[in-house]
Amino acid sequence: MSVLDDLFRRVPALLMARRNLSRNRIRSGLAVLGIIIGVLAIASLGMFGTTLRTGATQQLGDIGNEISVSPNFQEGIEELTERDVDEIRRAVTDGAVVPVRSESKLVSRGDRQTVSTVYGMENPGALYEAEEGRIPDRLRQGALVGSGTAGLLDVEPGNTISVDGRTYRVAAVLAEQGGISLVSPNNAVIVPVEDVNGTGYSQVVVSADSGQAANESAVAIREALNEREERVSVFELQSITAGINEFFGILNAFLIGIGSISLVVAGVSILNVMLMSTIERRQEIGVLRAVGVQRGDVIRMILAEAGLLGVAGGVIGAILAVGAGVALNAFVLNDPLATFQAANLLYIVLAVGFGVGTSVLSGLYPAWKAANERPVEALRK
Repeated sequence: MSVLDDLFRRVPALLMARRNLSRNRIRSGLAVLGIIIGVLAIASLGMFGTTLRTGATQQLGDIGNEISVSPNFQEGIEELTERDVDEIRRAVTDGAVVPVRSESKLVSRGDRQTVSTVYGMENPGALYEAEEGRIPDRLRQGALVGSGTAGLLDVEPGNTISVDGRTYRVAAVLAEQGGISLVSPNNAVIVPVEDVNGTGYSQVVVSADSGQAANESAVAIREALNEREERVSVFELQSITAGINEFFGILNAFLIGIGSISLVVAGVSILNVMLMSTIERRQEIGVLRAVGVQRGDVIRMILAEAGLLGVAGGVIGAILAVGAGVALNAFVLNDPLATFQAANLLYIVLAVGFGVGTSVLSGLYPAWKAANERPVEALRK
């Protein structure tokens, strides 16, 4: 004997509910189909929003862990000094501090040339990774070439390039950096900081280990440098990710609201099924009431029927939603297992619960109507 058969045997209301629903399989099947569509719509749209959020977060990368410190031009501060950089280093207890100078220069190799942004950095390895070659701990000589510039000039480690007439040996070609970056290396060349004109810095990038550490560093930098005057502007890239998460939260709620309409329609269908069922079984219910079956028993029987419709539709809808989620994440994220993250499972549980709840609520009025029918009138043809 299966678990379900044992459950039906132990709970008479469920046994009668299954028997009553099987009398008109087509009508019951259509009601279940409505629940399936509603549950599938809510769960799938919720998972779709989660997939979009995950994809956007992957495109942004770890920008939430970075902050940018730049001169406050509104207060007449044109550049960051060595003293400013030292104070930033003292304020940052968990992360790498990378002072940056920048200017546009002509970069060439043989008969190939392009105008690229040239960054002067002492420790670029704190921000970037090499696709070819090796990034030194301290850039004292040579140059690092971004993937885009390397492609234009056909450069690989060991080649020499000319930057405004000055020759550099390429130490590494940097890995392509996708998404948003404070200092994008893709179409740039990085040289020792003293080789870029200027005595100060155009900005300082702080790369922390986490978003929380980045926020703590931003607070500490503001307190250290802006205590007497507003010398610097601190931009936390975590604000971008926070805004994106807020947007996708609203989008998810909107999508789930659209899916919920399907369940409302399904609820009306179940209400109709339950009403028709009670009308057709009016005499049967009258006999039950006449032989002493209580109103509560009749209500439980009708609600059990509605609940069974909801459970059947919810389970099937959840299975289909998981299948849709696996296909969606495989196509968008190339990671079908992303379907089983906590947020998606929550949407599935929510959808099934909403489906069952809608079914039971739709059965309340028919159950009340059947339970309060006078036995004498119910037995009258």
